[in-house]
Amino acid sequence: MKHRGPDWSGLYQHGDCYLAHQRLAIIDPASGDQPLFNEDKSIVVTVNGEIYNHEELRKKLAHHKFRTGSDCDVIAHLYEEYGEDFVDMLDGIFSFVLLDTRDNSFVVARDAIGVTSLYIGWGLDGSVWISSELKGLNDDCEHFESFPPGHLYSSKSGGFRRWYNPPWFSEAIPSVPYDPLVLRRAFENAVTKRLMTDVPFGVLLSGGLDSSLVASITARYLAGTKAAKQWGAQLHSFCVGLEGSPDLKAAREVADYLGTVHHEFHFTVQDGIDAIEDVIYHVETYDVTTIRASTPMFLMSRKIKSLGVKMVISGEGSDEIFGGYLYFHKAPDKDEFHRETCRKIKALHQYDCLRANKATSAWGLEARVPFLDKEFINVAMSIDPEAKMIKKDEGRIEKWVLRRAFDDEEHPYLPKHILYRQKEQFSDGVGYSWIDGLKAHAARHVTDKMMFNASFIFPHNTPTTKEAYYYRMIFERFFPQNSARLTVPGGASVACSTAKAVEWDAAWKNNLDPSGRAALGVHLSAYDAETPLSNKPSKVIDSIPRMDFPGVAIQS
Repeated sequence: MKHRGPDWSGLYQHGDCYLAHQRLAIIDPASGDQPLFNEDKSIVVTVNGEIYNHEELRKKLAHHKFRTGSDCDVIAHLYEEYGEDFVDMLDGIFSFVLLDTRDNSFVVARDAIGVTSLYIGWGLDGSVWISSELKGLNDDCEHFESFPPGHLYSSKSGGFRRWYNPPWFSEAIPSVPYDPLVLRRAFENAVTKRLMTDVPFGVLLSGGLDSSLVASITARYLAGTKAAKQWGAQLHSFCVGLEGSPDLKAAREVADYLGTVHHEFHFTVQDGIDAIEDVIYHVETYDVTTIRASTPMFLMSRKIKSLGVKMVISGEGSDEIFGGYLYFHKAPDKDEFHRETCRKIKALHQYDCLRANKATSAWGLEARVPFLDKEFINVAMSIDPEAKMIKKDEGRIEKWVLRRAFDDEEHPYLPKHILYRQKEQFSDGVGYSWIDGLKAHAARHVTDKMMFNASFIFPHNTPTTKEAYYYRMIFERFFPQNSARLTVPGGASVACSTAKAVEWDAAWKNNLDPSGRAALGVHLSAYDAETPLSNKPSKVIDSIPRMDFPGVAIQS
């Protein structure tokens, strides 16, 4: 897995325990090579991630001696002080394995939401395997699975326990009144803490609400930071799209408004199709929407890395927290609205987090996602969901509370028409010709006869379209084990909803499709309820607002 960490390879052995690490050096590139140790090297750690509060934690560990300046160096010392209960003290994204050589025990943990990827497997010989990707263990384990976010595995107990226990996790309905300034400050803090870097970085900018807010805050607060002193105070922004895409124009408009150094990358539909197998190999899924979205991000990441950039800040997570998907228009009440946002956040590690982590790390690029900051989520998910409800008659569109928080007349963050642009999810906003190209390509490789027998070939998560069947064939070739196919989610969905939310509108049950156009009565170019999905038009409607996928803009 050298693609994830091309800067350093580390290997440590103690008895029958092995820790291997491929490092992508972001903090302290000169001395932060792994594994990391405590003072007497009795505690050994390999970790993928960033600990944003490491300087604060070092002050609490003043009597300890640190070997490096790495942000992850605090983990071994925290374990010495607090045992297995220290994980909740970490503010950041991480997956780590910690070996205590004093008793040969080990601890594994994954960050709260699952921004970093992690898998666990078991061999017939009793061995336990941990890897950032499926391909690190699928050939050696009898059974393996995705390591659950917000959990810790202890060899002493031989099981998992959840260390992340925020109030929203129970799905109880919150009642804190909406305060736009509190929400604004919380998100600004989430963005600025992610400016911690010792290497060149930038932002993914598509011209949509979420990525534009991330870029705006970064540009506003970059000056005066350590990163600015090292790499300059002018922010670099990146987007990708088909030649002539109107979304490329939107991203340029925001870049010009913010004064960023803007980098625009173009690709063709054929470029995307040619990359599909590589995308499935690296992203390790057969989920249709994830593959559609991962492909341009994968192509963009390669070009960003070629410029010498090693870290980007991106906008994933906002739609899950604020109910930004168009199907939320049909939420029956505030209680169900809130429960659906909880369900969506809990599933992020299988979708957008998986895409953002693996599509970038395939090229040795790190993605940071401030919307999934622990403290910001706590603030946003404590708001009375009545304030998040979409009410057209009151001028409240999706993500209204976020838009209102950054609607500053005196010191505007963004142009008004961008701040209040309607949500367009990736699969639609990238342009229907992109999706049509994928469907046409799949149709040339998957016959009607193959689809007729799909349930016998793929009894689990049976593909219902030729596109899904095509992706599944590629996935199974790379990862043929039953455990592998079980790591990919399935079930009914409309416009990226959970299966539960499909119940909100009876018409949706006949229009199960990941496209936002399946949100009948909501999308400006919604499917005709009487038209079978296989005959849905692929016409481009000029008035359709843009998508909100960080850094991607594609014209149909």
